[in-house]
Amino acid sequence: MADQEDEGMKMAQRLSTSPEPKRSKPGGNSGAGEEYPAPEESPEVKNRRIQRELMAAAAEKRIAAAAKNASQMNNDSGKDRKVPEKRVDKDVSFSSIAIKNSEPEKDIKSNEAVISKVGSSQTLSEKEAEDLFLIIFGKNFSKNILVQWCNQGISFSDDPETSMGLVQHEGGPCGVLAAIQAFVLKYLIFSTEEFDGAIPSMPRLPVRRAPDRECVASEILSSLSEEKRSRALVKSMAEILFSCGHNKRAVIASLNTVDGNSPLKGSEDEVFGKVSIESGSDLQKVLAIYTSNSTVSALRMLDAMLPVFRSRFGALLFLISALLSRGLDNVQEDRDDPTQPLVTAPFGHASQEIVNLLLSGCAVANVFDGKIDLGGGMFVKGITTSVEVGFLNLLEYLNFCKVGQYLKCPRWPIWVVGSESHYTVLFAFDTKVQDENELENREAQIRRAFDAEDQSGGGGFISVEGFHKVVRETNINFPPEKADQLCSMGFIVWSEFWQALLELDQSSGGVKDSTGLMGKKVFTLYHFNGIAKATPSGTSGSNQASGNESPIQRPRLTKLKVSVPPRWTPEEFMAVVPVTHGEVDKLAEVPKPQHAPLVDCIRTRWPRSICNWEGDAPSIV
Repeated sequence: MADQEDEGMKMAQRLSTSPEPKRSKPGGNSGAGEEYPAPEESPEVKNRRIQRELMAAAAEKRIAAAAKNASQMNNDSGKDRKVPEKRVDKDVSFSSIAIKNSEPEKDIKSNEAVISKVGSSQTLSEKEAEDLFLIIFGKNFSKNILVQWCNQGISFSDDPETSMGLVQHEGGPCGVLAAIQAFVLKYLIFSTEEFDGAIPSMPRLPVRRAPDRECVASEILSSLSEEKRSRALVKSMAEILFSCGHNKRAVIASLNTVDGNSPLKGSEDEVFGKVSIESGSDLQKVLAIYTSNSTVSALRMLDAMLPVFRSRFGALLFLISALLSRGLDNVQEDRDDPTQPLVTAPFGHASQEIVNLLLSGCAVANVFDGKIDLGGGMFVKGITTSVEVGFLNLLEYLNFCKVGQYLKCPRWPIWVVGSESHYTVLFAFDTKVQDENELENREAQIRRAFDAEDQSGGGGFISVEGFHKVVRETNINFPPEKADQLCSMGFIVWSEFWQALLELDQSSGGVKDSTGLMGKKVFTLYHFNGIAKATPSGTSGSNQASGNESPIQRPRLTKLKVSVPPRWTPEEFMAVVPVTHGEVDKLAEVPKPQHAPLVDCIRTRWPRSICNWEGDAPSIV
């Protein structure tokens, strides 16, 4: 050991007397390869520099020895270990970090040094890699599914009108892309403060709550700089991974080496074209795993690894990062049926468990609030915490599931929208779209209490015992005869319960309102579909091409005007609204309601809403 330390001291001494790199020579025409000491360096300065380098060399030896010992100690630990939680120095300087729009080859080479300074990578054991591959793809996967998931990067649209959007080229990974997209929009539109100051080189953006003018929307949605987009993407990825990691750690999966020994070097095609992932052993060979316990170091690593996430493996690598951040044991415990793969057959779609993991940090299979007791100690699990961005589902409109209030009412007005085969994103620039008046708050409180007693999985009815518990918790005082009438069938249906509340005065805990105007809203929503669609060049979704213009591929962005009629009036009154003679002209100017499957999704959040748009109908497939 002493000999090794002496050798390290001698090496540091030699390094300290070598010329500093990229320093110009002190004059004269010298021969090539001739070495010169740093000019005008006093003995005192030289001694201090030597001491610093000796200390750095000793520290590097200690870190390397500690990492080796930790790796040996954890080789046979459980799946939840995945990566040793290495402590990262939070005081490291970040003045050199900047998100730039550089070429992939330059990014890959220059960012290796950044990554190596943050921390060394780990590799998965063969068993861990096999388990990871089985959890994602299962045993009976098709090569077509692997092709989909190994050819989808996380990259923005080149179209100026949809520059805020991530482009999807392959079917399957849309669930991953849509979740990331939702968080990207959160940072682009609202620029929350939690992560804005984490990297000093990333200037803080003002927190934008509710834009007053439409021009603000157009400024945000179009012609974004690469710096702004990359900054939002890095912060979004970091927030998602920390959410999966119990807000304690983020595990980041990158590509290790092409041959298992040398670092990745070269252009994107040279680096990623040779990589193949068809089994757990392939994962074990190519994955490099980094663990960060601080926001700053995670942001720095993700910034440096952006070229890798832009590559054709980007979506898969981010899914792996989320799973490892959560821990595979925890992921399997979250799920109702852990024997099924997360990527569903036969089309390779991202399962609801993947989407829920990225939105809420837990890989549960259901979208209702809390959990449902099936008896015999068996439960099915839903969302148990509030979320930053939410989720709406066409299947709820078709009565196949029930989306709970946690996902329907997120902190920010942004929702991933699920259909039978695709995920897209719905969002607003104004947080007031989620504001509720006093009666709406009351309805939400009562509905949450009712759903908590609904053991039918969203069927909309509760037992008599559950009814009495709900009225006690929400301070509802039904007349005895009304309560007996509601309980006469042995169960209480929500529609009958709600109708009774509409007839009950507010002083008794009801929501009776004589004006019929409470809850009326008019607002704007935007819908983004990342699947590129061929449109004529120079147009924005128009189907008319002029001359010999060749169509270009661009994602689809649709602006919707949404009107929500009063929710407290009977349906018969909603169907026929009496108007005076002076209002006829005004009524004639109101556009006729338009319909598309997206409207059905919107109505699960805002019942009876009416939508209008210009151009092509918004598509959720």
